[in-house]
Amino acid sequence: MYDVSLVGFGDNVVDIYEHTHTSYPGGNSVNVAVHAKRLGAYRCAYLGYFGSDWAAEQIICALKETGVELNRCRQIEGESGWSKVTLVNGDRTWLASNKGGVRGRTPWIADRFDVEYLSEFDVVHAGNYGFMETELPKLKRAGIPVAFDFSDDADSEYIRAVAPYVEYAFLSRSGRTKPQILEELQKICGYGPSICVATMGEEGVAAHYSGKFFWQPACQIGEVVDTMGAGDSLIAAFLLEAISRRKRRVLTGQDIQDSLLSGTQYAAVVCGIPGAFGFGQPCL
Repeated sequence: MYDVSLVGFGDNVVDIYEHTHTSYPGGNSVNVAVHAKRLGAYRCAYLGYFGSDWAAEQIICALKETGVELNRCRQIEGESGWSKVTLVNGDRTWLASNKGGVRGRTPWIADRFDVEYLSEFDVVHAGNYGFMETELPKLKRAGIPVAFDFSDDADSEYIRAVAPYVEYAFLSRSGRTKPQILEELQKICGYGPSICVATMGEEGVAAHYSGKFFWQPACQIGEVVDTMGAGDSLIAAFLLEAISRRKRRVLTGQDIQDSLLSGTQYAAVVCGIPGAFGFGQPCL
């Protein structure tokens, strides 16, 4: 059990696996909240819009069964976000998406009551598919720590604009050299985040904190069933470990190293389950 509370703020989707005709609940903000709950965070929530179709019901049911709090979410008329994927040797391959569906066309405007609610949590997690960038300054002014996943496709201008409102920055940087990644991590921390983490697939994970770099090799995986959600699960595990320690003392380099290890160990486990966190159901 971790004395840490986390809320995912932003995206929810269904991942439709074309090769098996199966849909799975997902979305970066949802995935991180679910995995944090499974890892033992004492309180986890999701805040965002749901559509009004079968996909929304699948996501809502999975979140409720997992124990993720939904009491301030809203449901609006329209199609849920979806992405179509397939697997190649267990590795996800994106085929198409509807750009968040109705949620992508209806930005969430955080009012004073939303901000008060979010301030109840130790960290708010969002990402670059959640359409929440304009609301981050409100959270910064309220002193709410934000974790943000820039994924693998955020350009330098986007990162420079968003990073000043972020405390924990995450990126996916498979295929880059270590010198390139370390240079980028240092630059991003210069914009504002105190910790920046980059996942590198089979090469492991790197981090920058307090002027120092850290690296953790990837954990050995027995059978790779599905890499969907592996990065999100690493984020959840890292945040729980780091924040639980940060609540007791100033973080040390060993704390960062231990948090990276926790992240890689849990991500290896998640690669052994289908979908981002299971709960698949047949779809046409």
